[in-house]
Amino acid sequence: MSIERQAIENLATLARIAIDDNRIKEISQQLGSVLDLVDQLQAADTSGLDNVANPTQESQRLREDKVSETDQREAFQAIAPDTEGGLFLVPKVID
Repeated sequence: MSIERQAIENLATLARIAIDDNRIKEISQQLGSVLDLVDQLQAADTSGLDNVANPTQESQRLREDKVSETDQREAFQAIAPDTEGGLFLVPKVID
């Protein structure tokens, strides 16, 4: 499949890219090869195949919501540089 020069120039304008005049023929052939491949894929018989699973139609498997770690806040705050009222204090970085 051959793509006209004007179509490639329009695509280049839409994509905001510059294409040299001497490369237009090469790009036309490459795009034609891609479109030929698309035509081959569309010609494939897919009538006997099932549809691809759609993830939005599946339900999420959930795990049991239970506590798996112990509260270690006191231990972490004991090694922190500065705390107050159970909160970590950090230096002010924005005036």
